[in-house]
Order: sequence, then structure tokens, then C-alpha cells
Amino acid sequence: MTALDSILDLKQRIAVSVIGQNEVVDQLLIALLANGHILMEGLPGLAKTRTIKTLAKNLESEFRRIQFTPDLLPSDITGTEIYTGEGSGGTFVFQQGPVFGNLILADEINRAPAKAQAALLEAMEERQVTVAGKTHRLPPLFLVLATQNPIEQEGTYPLPEAQMDRFLLHVFVGYSNDDDERKILRLVRGEDGGTVASEDGKIPAQAVLDARAEVLAVQVSEGVERYMVSLIAATRRPADYQESKLAEWIRVGASPRGTLALDRAARAKAWLDGRDTVTPKDVQAVAHACLRHRLILGYEAEAAGTTKDAVLDEVLKQVAVP
Repeated sequence: MTALDSILDLKQRIAVSVIGQNEVVDQLLIALLANGHILMEGLPGLAKTRTIKTLAKNLESEFRRIQFTPDLLPSDITGTEIYTGEGSGGTFVFQQGPVFGNLILADEINRAPAKAQAALLEAMEERQVTVAGKTHRLPPLFLVLATQNPIEQEGTYPLPEAQMDRFLLHVFVGYSNDDDERKILRLVRGEDGGTVASEDGKIPAQAVLDARAEVLAVQVSEGVERYMVSLIAATRRPADYQESKLAEWIRVGASPRGTLALDRAARAKAWLDGRDTVTPKDVQAVAHACLRHRLILGYEAEAAGTTKDAVLDEVLKQVAVP
């Protein structure tokens, strides 16, 4: 079985358990293949937690869940050194925290204060944790999936822009349609009654690592490169597009991580579709998830109720497609 066959098999298994969220499943796999992290935002009960738990169930990996609460400490995430032995003969031994896993669910990440949120920064960017002056490497297969609720903002600590920028994708999870809702009813009934068939053997973790190597080999033409850079430039220099309201809407554009995110996610999207070359449609398909959390809108946009997705729609409309 090829790496693509393995990943498509994994996708099918997740889709059986997570109904009506095909786009979310695709974006989760894109983040996994692009070696990035994903922030899921949606109302309670929309299968955000279930999605990554289903991924962990079907992929050879170690799943860790961190419930972010106001009393969470950085050491509760990264781990700490503990003293073992008695008297002067004892030694300090590093006890790993839950971040030392493969699939990390940072549940309701905006419920914890900044010092706890920041404990993930080094892990997400450098794939390592430094405690008491010692650096500890994280495993090659490492994905942080953070969730947050768009409502009930009392007692929350919004993620600062610097940490939002660490996420490859920002995904909105919406309601399923009525037909899918009925399928969810039947699925949960079966699970409650113990009638759901058990899954086959797990997909090997090496299949993901092999797939990542193939994704890196996906070709990006110079024209598509220029297109990605032009999209980012439009968010930084919106005044260049005088026929639009971009200059009124955008206060701060995307960082260079936005360009890198477009490149990595578009290559993963093309690979999932069985192609070895990125097209402008691949870039367009991932643009919203890659960029919506990297924009800061101005007062005019907020006052008019203009969303970041609407702004990105206008950016895609204004920038010429090669």
C-alpha cells in the first residue's frame, strides 16, 4: 500500500465517525501532511474533540489531551524536574508533560492565561521543550490541535497574534445538514448499543512520515509562487487595489508565515488529490484557512460587520490568477 493509499484509508475511517464535516477532515489531514498545527473554532458539540480522537484511534500514535483551565501552569504542559532519592544522594529527573506525545489536543486553549498558552510556543515552532536549561526534543510526528469556542468569552484569554501565527490553519466548524444529522443519530445509537464494528489495524505512523516526504516533492511553478506572494502582498499593501475596499478593511496583513503556510498547505492539497504539481485552485482552496487568523481588520470593517473571510474573498477576487 502506497503512502497515498494509507492516508486516503485514514481519511475514509475518520469520515465514517465524523459525519458532515468533510472539509474539516480534509483540513486536518492537510495540517498533518504539512507538518503544521491547526486551530479549530466552533460551537460546543460539533465534533472538534471527536475528530482528533478518531484520528488518534486510527493512526499509530500517542494521543494526549490537555484541558486548558485558568489554573493551568506551564509545567502542567511541558513537564518538570523532580527530585528523586534521599538526602544529598538524590538527583533531579525530568518528568515529561503531556506535550510529549504525537497528537496533542489543546482543548479550549483560550480558557488558560497567557503563561500557560505560551508554554506551547516553543513546542509548536521549534519542536522542542526547554526546562531548567535542558532541551528535550519532541517526536517527529507531532501535531497540536487546539479548540476554542466563539461564544462564552467571559473568563477567556484570547490568543495573542504571535501565537495565532504558529498555527498553520484556522478552521471554522459549522453545523451539519439535516441528512447528516440523522446519520449522526444512528451512529451514536450504534455506539451506545455496542453495535459499531471495530476498526481494522491502525495506519502506521511511518505512512505519515513517508507521505510528508512525498508532499515536499510536489512541484510549485514560478507562476503559482508569484500568485501566492501576490495574495500575501495584497493583505500588506491593500491600497494598491484602489477599486476595492481592502485599504479600509485591513489594518495588518499576513506575516511571512502566511506565505509559507500557503505553500505547504497547497502542496498537501495537491498531493491528496493525487497530483504532483500545485495549481492556483489548490492555493485558493486553502487560502482562507491559512490566512484568516493572520489578518487584523480595521475599525471600518468591524463597524460594518465585514468578516475576515469576506475580506479574503475580495483579495482572491482582486489578485490576478496565473
